[in-house]
Amino acid sequence: MNDDQLLRYSRHILLPEIGVEGQQRIVGSRALVVGAGGLGSPAALYLASAGVGTIVLADNDTVDLTNLQRQILHTTPAIGRPKVESGRDTIGLINPEVKVVAMAERLEGARLDAAVSDADVVLDCCDNFATRHAVNRACVAHRKPLVSGAGVRFDGQVSVFDLRGDDAPCYACLFPEDTEVEELRCAVMGVFAPLVGIIGATQAAEALKLLSGAGETLAGRLLLLDALSMDWRAIRIRKDPACAVCSPGGRRPGDRGS
Repeated sequence: MNDDQLLRYSRHILLPEIGVEGQQRIVGSRALVVGAGGLGSPAALYLASAGVGTIVLADNDTVDLTNLQRQILHTTPAIGRPKVESGRDTIGLINPEVKVVAMAERLEGARLDAAVSDADVVLDCCDNFATRHAVNRACVAHRKPLVSGAGVRFDGQVSVFDLRGDDAPCYACLFPEDTEVEELRCAVMGVFAPLVGIIGATQAAEALKLLSGAGETLAGRLLLLDALSMDWRAIRIRKDPACAVCSPGGRRPGDRGS
């Protein structure tokens, strides 16, 4: 790191759990942030301010007036612009050293596979189960750590699926793909603005710990937040030996009996 970087990141470097070596790992890393909305906004901002060398922002949406209540990556003049371009500009103002790759698309197929393969950590900040499961499958295939978050109304959740370990559960162990799950969308149900800030910032914290090697992550635990009472609960997660995604002997969707 150069002198400016040593000064910019000095408060991290002062932490013995991170230090110069940990900060160098952060600066040399690449993070994929899927979704540049309520969760992706604080997550990307903290990753950028902490010095993550390359941040890939993937989102096919444009900035809408209703987004500005909680999506702090975007401003009023950005209404109508692609979120990833708005996000790239905001990050550039905070930390011009960070390279932002703006992917104005819904990642899927080979494009998703390549983006996950290139990343050191993946943050799932999207708002639908189809994308969450697709991202999880790619992370399992490439053994990439996945930081997953969600929030609607006053309820939030966050976890880490560190798929570099053979005994690590994946997202599908917790929410199987063939399970009927009600899709709760902010546009219909509403969302408390600071909720996604809390969850997104927690995702950034977990990603930075994974990248720097500091502390203990949420791997194997699901944190649930009730923002009305500000009550946190933790649930242990274990690998499902019959998981259709991460277990060799697991049933695949469409198999008989699945």
